[in-house]
Amino acid sequence: MKRQDYPEKVSSTNYSAFRLSCLNNSVPFSPGSAGLGVTKSMKKTVFLFALGIGIAQLADAQPRSEIVLKEGWKFQKGVHPEAYKSGFDDSNWESVTVPHDWAIKGPFDKEIDKQDVRIVQNMEKQASEKTGRTGALPHIGEGWYRTKFELPGFNPGKRVLIQFEGAMSEPKVYINGQKAGEWNYGYSYFYFDVTDLISAEKENTLAVNLRNVGLSSRWYPGAGLYRNVRIIVKNEQSIDQWGVFITTPFVTDELAKVNIKTTANGTNLKLITTLFDANGNEVAQQEAAPPFGKEFEQNIPVKNPQLWSPESPVLYKAVSQLFSGDELKDEIETTFGIRTIKYDRATGFSLNDQPRKFKGVCLHHDLGPLGAAVNEAALRRQLTILKDMGCDAIRSAHNMPSFEQLKLCDEMGFMFLAESFDEWAKPKVENGYNRFFKTDAEKDVVNLVRATRNHPCIVMWSSGNEVPDQHGSVGVKRAKWLQDIFHREDPTRPVTVGMDQVKTVMESGFGSIMDVPGLNYRVHLYEEAFEKFPQGFLLGSETASTVSSRGVYKFPVKSGKMVQYEDGQCSSYDLEYCNWSNLPEDDFILQDDKEWVIGEFVWTGFDYLGEPTPYDRYWPSRSSYFGICDLAGLPKDRYYLYRSRWNTRDETLHILPHWNWNGREGETTPVYVYTSYDSAELFVNGKSMGVQKKVKNQTPQHRYRLMWDNVKYESGTIKAVAFDKNGQPVAEKEIRTSGEPHQIVLEADRAALAANGEDLAFVTVSVVDQNGIPCPTATNQLKFKVEGNGTFRAACNGDATSLEMFHETTMKLFSGKLVVLVQSAKQPGPITLTVSGDGVKMATIELTSK
Repeated sequence: MKRQDYPEKVSSTNYSAFRLSCLNNSVPFSPGSAGLGVTKSMKKTVFLFALGIGIAQLADAQPRSEIVLKEGWKFQKGVHPEAYKSGFDDSNWESVTVPHDWAIKGPFDKEIDKQDVRIVQNMEKQASEKTGRTGALPHIGEGWYRTKFELPGFNPGKRVLIQFEGAMSEPKVYINGQKAGEWNYGYSYFYFDVTDLISAEKENTLAVNLRNVGLSSRWYPGAGLYRNVRIIVKNEQSIDQWGVFITTPFVTDELAKVNIKTTANGTNLKLITTLFDANGNEVAQQEAAPPFGKEFEQNIPVKNPQLWSPESPVLYKAVSQLFSGDELKDEIETTFGIRTIKYDRATGFSLNDQPRKFKGVCLHHDLGPLGAAVNEAALRRQLTILKDMGCDAIRSAHNMPSFEQLKLCDEMGFMFLAESFDEWAKPKVENGYNRFFKTDAEKDVVNLVRATRNHPCIVMWSSGNEVPDQHGSVGVKRAKWLQDIFHREDPTRPVTVGMDQVKTVMESGFGSIMDVPGLNYRVHLYEEAFEKFPQGFLLGSETASTVSSRGVYKFPVKSGKMVQYEDGQCSSYDLEYCNWSNLPEDDFILQDDKEWVIGEFVWTGFDYLGEPTPYDRYWPSRSSYFGICDLAGLPKDRYYLYRSRWNTRDETLHILPHWNWNGREGETTPVYVYTSYDSAELFVNGKSMGVQKKVKNQTPQHRYRLMWDNVKYESGTIKAVAFDKNGQPVAEKEIRTSGEPHQIVLEADRAALAANGEDLAFVTVSVVDQNGIPCPTATNQLKFKVEGNGTFRAACNGDATSLEMFHETTMKLFSGKLVVLVQSAKQPGPITLTVSGDGVKMATIELTSK
């Protein structure tokens, strides 16, 4: 790699030349690596930064530097009163990397956070013992994290911030034995200015105390520093943290106006903003007029803009350079998209002036076997699976989303409903957010909005979910107060609340004041709510809550509420739901027949830890059954029902149930087909069971499913042949009865991983018989071994009743499948996963870390 002499100082007049020289000499360029105020003697340092060498070399030379504190952490659970001190001996503590969830390794225990409660949202009349409500994992208690970092060359002209993107919960932060600050809400992002606590001459000690109390959650919250921690070093004269706000208020095919508001501290300031398209080409540059107080405002024209949408998620970048005189003081790069959103009674919701309906799902923050610890590869896999289903929107339920999730939604094309709270002042659980609402709600909302408002994916905010405050005039005032805070911080997006007390909010005025009235379930009240609310449209902010276990089918097949079986599973005929909820087709009808319903967010896209309804009182159930995909991320049958409606690019043809039914010969075994085609013919061992067509004038299920209810089971083959609108056969799908498990089969979601020590491959493990036919009921105990430049991270089979731990290198198949997570090392090279088990042939798969 060639080096070259850089200019004496990168100023506002030679920034473009510096960028060009970097690119011409094969130096990785990012706007954050230019404008350093560097001299020739610092060439090597600049070069190192351009290559990603971090903050230690650059605290003095760089106008703004940032590192993520991932490695070098020590962790210990328990009460340690002296652990905040710099000299505390943590040598015997566990070495961990952050993000980290201290509870995910278990073990599962029914006594953990056992709650004797009446769940009002579930329409329960009396209290009862709930064992797996918060996942039965050891998240309760106190824990400490400690690490050290250096800032050589740090001088009094700099400011140092420490930013936490999620700390569960009630974190207290200490720098060099001095308290830097504390926060309460475990889902909130926050930062402290720790300049006065930092030492330039010696190693700095960071200690974080966290505390999770019982009865503080309705699901598994995770525990620990489960999202990233960052150190930011910048000049005294600088742009405020989260101080850039980009909107696109005027957009046509020929021209877009990009409005940028930037708040900064300093004197004699000048701001220059340069815009780059998705290919890195400069499309505009403008020097701002002098600020009004602390705020600069710019309106920068972009010709022939490329608009952001789920179908075409085009992103731009803004590079904001702050100068004092001609000296660069700060520089921030902000990703944004050019798009418009509109909500009105005439067209409902429109994106880029095109009316559309949300095809959305709700997602909890945990990542199954990883717990709450955020991981970009795991999030990308979730979104890839949902994208293939045709999903175009995500609701973060019921808390602030991770920065990684929003980044991926920007890049992959998902609209986003960013939620804030599950509680306001009135409690759902004794020690929930109600303890902090009056003192903390405003600052938590402010941080949510300021930290995330530049993401084009976010099209709506939510200030709450099913809050008990829906009752009474005080609740209306709280709703208005929160909505006004959102509007103050971001006047460009509307606000909703997930309302389940629909009769109440119709009478109290609560629903009428919301920008977007969101209804959680209550499909029978949609018409009445539409008539009473003034907005002219409704959102299905939470829908369906149908329950199922992947690959499990119960007989006789029937529809029902809160159905329970001895094995703690739910039937995948997709006819079981909860006291408050409904089947998918009830929402489909509203979406299809009512133009004033602007979309839905299904509960949920994936199963999550905790809240094992309808088995709240059944041990060992410890995770949910609501997911369209299971806890391992494997699609359930219901996935294909939604795919048949939502994925307009690809056809869907899916048959259920499996066809391995020992002891059911001759018994009635209904067969359902989920398909994007209108009709299909079913064959059992070559004999026609007749043609079924989707029809409107029968049950809601007949409108969206093809159902053969009187099929008699015969081992062998079932086949569905789908017809186009002209009655011509165009696709077919078959399922065969398998023999005994014979061979393990491995399939990875990706073969090449980044050699960064945190990338993941998700390997689906299944077994087939001697003829290669999948064995859908296999429960073989398997073992996992990873060799080479990777490690075994976790395994998951999607069984909500399994007490096998995710981090152990053995697990049973559930309904014939499980998933193994393989993590890359920091060194590039080959990775081999071997899976073995008694009575079946082992299998290996080769991956690589680059």
